[in-house]
Amino acid sequence: MPKRKKDIETKNNNPLADNVHIKGAGSVQDEIITDTLKSNYMPYAMSVILSRAIPEIDGLKPSHRKLLYTMYTMGLLQGGTIKSANIVGRTMQLNPHGDAAIYDTMVRLSRGNEALLYPFVESKGNFGKAYSKNMMYAASRYTEAKLAPICHELFDDIKSDTVDFVDNYDNTMKEPTLLPVTFPSILCNVTTGIAVGMASSIASFNLKEICDTTTALMKNPDHIVSDTLIAPDFVGGGYVIYDKDELDKIYNTGRGSVKVRAKYTYDKKYNCIDITQIPPTTTSEAVIDKVIELVKANKIKEISDIRDETDLSGLKITIDLKRGINPDTFMAKLYKMTPLQDSFSCNFNVLIKGRPMVLGVKSILLEWIDFRLECIRRRINFNLDKKRKQLHLLKGLSKILLDIDKAIKIVRETESEAEVVPNLMIGFGIDETQAEYVAEIKLRHLNREYILKRIKDIEQLESDIAELEDILSSKNKMKKIIIKELDDVAKKYDTGRKSEVLYDVQEEDVSETVEISDYPVTLFLSEQGYLKKIKTANLRMSGEQKLKEGDKMLPEIECSNKNELLFFTNKRQVYKSKADDFSDTKASVLGDYVPSKLEMGEDEQVVYMAVLSEYSGYMIFLFENGKLAKVDISAYATKTNRKKLINAYSEKSPLVQAIYIKEDTDIVICSSSGRRLLVNTAGILPKTTKDTQGISAMKLKKTHKVTSLHLYKQGEFEKEWRFRAKNLPATGALLSENDIAEQITF
Repeated sequence: MPKRKKDIETKNNNPLADNVHIKGAGSVQDEIITDTLKSNYMPYAMSVILSRAIPEIDGLKPSHRKLLYTMYTMGLLQGGTIKSANIVGRTMQLNPHGDAAIYDTMVRLSRGNEALLYPFVESKGNFGKAYSKNMMYAASRYTEAKLAPICHELFDDIKSDTVDFVDNYDNTMKEPTLLPVTFPSILCNVTTGIAVGMASSIASFNLKEICDTTTALMKNPDHIVSDTLIAPDFVGGGYVIYDKDELDKIYNTGRGSVKVRAKYTYDKKYNCIDITQIPPTTTSEAVIDKVIELVKANKIKEISDIRDETDLSGLKITIDLKRGINPDTFMAKLYKMTPLQDSFSCNFNVLIKGRPMVLGVKSILLEWIDFRLECIRRRINFNLDKKRKQLHLLKGLSKILLDIDKAIKIVRETESEAEVVPNLMIGFGIDETQAEYVAEIKLRHLNREYILKRIKDIEQLESDIAELEDILSSKNKMKKIIIKELDDVAKKYDTGRKSEVLYDVQEEDVSETVEISDYPVTLFLSEQGYLKKIKTANLRMSGEQKLKEGDKMLPEIECSNKNELLFFTNKRQVYKSKADDFSDTKASVLGDYVPSKLEMGEDEQVVYMAVLSEYSGYMIFLFENGKLAKVDISAYATKTNRKKLINAYSEKSPLVQAIYIKEDTDIVICSSSGRRLLVNTAGILPKTTKDTQGISAMKLKKTHKVTSLHLYKQGEFEKEWRFRAKNLPATGALLSENDIAEQITF
């Protein structure tokens, strides 16, 4: 199909067409990397540092300042709230970013979000919560906002030429470079930002403490900041752990960290802990997730449930404790292992006259004092110029008072309107400005009373001008104005400290061992290795014990939930555990399969379970060759939390039976020949070596072997002396007919 003429012409006119060659196209050219960084990267880095991430001396980043100034120009310092979407839309005239970024800024500045100690925006609706990442704020079309009363301290001086104004991004309107804040807001709210190659993280302090410290520094530049500034104060409350050396470091250098821990209460009725205040560096979800992680890792077993009960009344994380748990000891453990105690890292990086500087609290306050003095100077000059102009006009008016009729005559006899002002200037000896003012007086004001009232203002104006000039010439008098303003701000907006300060806090050496609930339980172990732990109080309600086909239940053991368990296996290993490691269950389940629970090796099976309340007593091992080993149970105790010990007993002969005894007692050894030997363990010397071969206890013929071992029951033998040997090894004795009958009854 032939191409249309238009298509052919387009190709011929296209410089990128196939038949056109571009010089250098497709070639790789070398560039000096420093030149590329200067031309491409440095402008971006400077923009982020100076116009985005680092706060200035008024405590605001550009995005905050643009939003607040827009709300001020909308008249939101008075009256009711309006839709947030309206505010966001208007702010885009100053802030050339998307509406989402602007609304995010408004949310953080709002009272409802609880991110700032002294919020600048009053909010209505759902603004989310800073302490919860899941509690998201509503869309801007649903919420409303206006400026908080404290914003009077940001804007009341702005019309008095206290700060410079510049064009906005499209040169259609003006915006302030800084706001003339009447208090050091830079240190009253938490501010964080990440720039290029640097960052800023400023802690918040109590308003009254900051105002008092600033006042003290103006009176005495050598004032010690820590005398009036106790410690940082965070909107979320909690406890600030006082560390004088670290705080002095922050006050002097602007770098350091502050430890903050959560605040909690214990409800004895429900045996639960309610956490109501957390550090500013974490969220309720992060705390809960960390606790759950520790529970799964078996590092925390003191709790039965954790849940988020946050509602309209505020943050609340509830932890249900098991019985017998000390809440204070448990919380000390949580402080160490979770974000419930965290450090707020301080990096007081502030833009001072366009330069990023890391300053201590004292240096920042001194810089703010200089900034505020300049604002006061400009305000006084503005008011002074205004009063001087007014005085100049009134002095011209006073000359009219000498002859009002003459002024009227001049105006009436002047043929041209343009000649009125020059004729008044000539007739009364006044300048053009004064003449314009006189000429604009309404006819109704051409009376003696009006003019006399205006002239009386001359004396007041002259007095005011003299006073302003006097203040302007004295730095101390300007400082007194700042001090008075600081006192007024502290009285109006101070709400007291939210974070309590803890002095002389000793860091407890809390080990990661679990505080275990103490209550009676009954353990059921089957031959195939299934273990059930049932509360003794619930046994009466339990039915028949469930078992796998072909399995058999070993004798039950009553003990405490705090007891330690030693599982001896057929691989000559012992696995250490606690009764609490196994969950409470009931008779109708199989229970925990011990080899899987304790991660035993392949084909490894439990041959004996020892239940210990303390490491005292002995392990008795009986081997097929007739040897008997008595090992002090302390040989299995370890200073570390090792869960597995090798060489738990001797390998020289197959193990027949293992048994734990708390104290020396009589035991009965049985052989395949039917003989029984009664031995008192007190006659056997205990060993501390776990894999000792022991002593020869029972003499055996080559075709016979030892088959079992059990504790002697009083009356088990008719003639006990027949089975008790004076010396070991011994052959033992065969059962008599009466003994056999007695064995059946047992």
